[in-house]
Amino acid sequence: MSRVLIVEDEERIASFVRKGLAASGFATTVVGTGSQAVDYAVTGGFDLMLLDLGLPDTDGFDVLRRVRALGVDVPVVILTARDSVRDTVTGLEIGADDYVTKPFSFEELLARVRLRLRSERPADTTVLRAGGLALDLRTRRVDVGGTPTDLTGREFALLELLMRHPDQVLSRQQMLSHVWGYDHDPGSNVVDVFVRALRRKVGADRIVTVRGMGYRLRQ
Repeated sequence: MSRVLIVEDEERIASFVRKGLAASGFATTVVGTGSQAVDYAVTGGFDLMLLDLGLPDTDGFDVLRRVRALGVDVPVVILTARDSVRDTVTGLEIGADDYVTKPFSFEELLARVRLRLRSERPADTTVLRAGGLALDLRTRRVDVGGTPTDLTGREFALLELLMRHPDQVLSRQQMLSHVWGYDHDPGSNVVDVFVRALRRKVGADRIVTVRGMGYRLRQ
């Protein structure tokens, strides 16, 4: 399942795009500020970003410059009411892959999303290896010291996120948004509950608690 990061501060539009993509088989995360967009983009957990230019804390062009400067090569489709040639050219020159002006039909947006994912997404590896673990993305099972172990859907998604970023501290909010979605209660302790469950299955010493910050997978 492809994961799409929706960067849009207008709730009506964000909800429209999120529901449409979810109904079309995509996993979605919605953020409403540029700073959140950068934080989530650098996790590497997304296959495409839909980026609004008119954000409350910064211009979308600045977000695009920052993520490209940080080496994030995820395809970016700009969504904006700006329709000048100058804005279009600027977006493409600084690293956007496509440009959709508002108002737009969802069918057009969906076609562009699918096109970018087909043409620009690199082929995924089928097995992730980190911290003495092997996670098979096809069978959705983890091998722990030579022993196959079954995981629930949420456990698998959480471990996949950790294994894609070994030795990197991931915040609870990043985990919550990536695995459970934007609409989940941010005050919930669900991340801690699932980390405990994962530790029972893959080994308590493999997932390290970083006090006041989050968790990291020991490489």
